Amino acid sequence: QILRKENMNGADRLFGGHLLTWMDEVSAVCARRYAKGPVTTACIENVRFLCPARLNQILAVTAKVVYTGRTSMEGLVRAEVEDCDGMRTLIADARFILVALDENEHPRAILPLCPETEEERALYEEARQRRAK
Repeated sequence: QILRKENMNGADRLFGGHLLTWMDEVSAVCARRYAKGPVTTACIENVRFLCPARLNQILAVTAKVVYTGRTSMEGLVRAEVEDCDGMRTLIADARFILVALDENEHPRAILPLCPETEEERALYEEARQRRAK
């Protein structure tokens, strides 16, 4: 996504509401792929706006499922600006909780996540501990 004038706020920085919309959409795509069906956003946690994005910068938003419950998933969503040389700078991140839905829009069970790498196991354990509170 190339940031345009209509994405900017009065201070010529990316409007946070636009960014949250894009982050929600990317998290939903990620969760739909994992759940193999429809999902809904239940909660957005720990949104951090770390630095501004400006006009004409390239924005990349990525998401990955880092934890699953019986019907819900936690997705880690990251927004970065990318320079022309491909170097990325993190501008925002958040945790999105999404719930898989059946044909009647009721929560439905999903397969448990099986983290494979050390990083995935660490993210899973952090999420598990947060959910246990």
